[in-house]
Amino acid sequence: MAEIITVFNHKGGVGKTTTSLNLTAAIAKMGIHPLGIDLDPQAHFSLASGVIAPSPEKSLFGFFQNDTPLERLMYATEGGWTMIPSHMSLAKVDALHGANPKIAGKLKVGLKESHLYKQYPIIIDCCPTLGVLTLNAVLASDRILIPVSPDFLSLQGVERLEGALKVLEKNLNRSIPRRILVTRFDARRRLSYTIYDQIAERYGHLLCRTRISESVALAESPSFKRDIFRHAPHSPGAREYMSLALELVESGFFEIH
Repeated sequence: MAEIITVFNHKGGVGKTTTSLNLTAAIAKMGIHPLGIDLDPQAHFSLASGVIAPSPEKSLFGFFQNDTPLERLMYATEGGWTMIPSHMSLAKVDALHGANPKIAGKLKVGLKESHLYKQYPIIIDCCPTLGVLTLNAVLASDRILIPVSPDFLSLQGVERLEGALKVLEKNLNRSIPRRILVTRFDARRRLSYTIYDQIAERYGHLLCRTRISESVALAESPSFKRDIFRHAPHSPGAREYMSLALELVESGFFEIH
């Protein structure tokens, strides 16, 4: 059985979708066929993967709105993984179904019923808000990867997110293993090292050894609908995301078979 990892931070601009895209691509480069799930109505993970849902019903919205089985919403990508894309209509889920007490567990049930969690390692990208869609991702996942950029506001965001996860763990009566990934690291800025050291001091055992550097190639690759390995295979970004995938696998955080 493969793992399900949710990539989440409720602060935008920290490389969340970049991490979802390139971690998925790195796993595919390792010879494993992963499944990406885009739970963000902005659909950036889908677009960067080269997948555009032809209609709301053919996206993840169809699963929430019409109970369309997840396996009927899957699209192959040129990068070597399968994608269940998002659509801007997914933003309606909170308003349409937020009052349903079972809605937060719908994705978990759908993955179980489809047996997709037995077939693929799964990477879930979510929107930067703590709403129904994010709860679906967290409840469905085995692990959470938290991208953090090295600035003061991001550090404060990690503290708030840690608090929210601890409350959720108490309500679920289970722990949620997680790792913190420093992204957009600029070696020319002293602040990057200062914030990194503060994160290491507070969350040492949760912090990934791999750091993702600030990179033009990483920033521009989604506009070409490519992951970093197809856009700039010899770039630092490609080396770092492969290093991250290997670290997560070798540490046992992410098991793939």
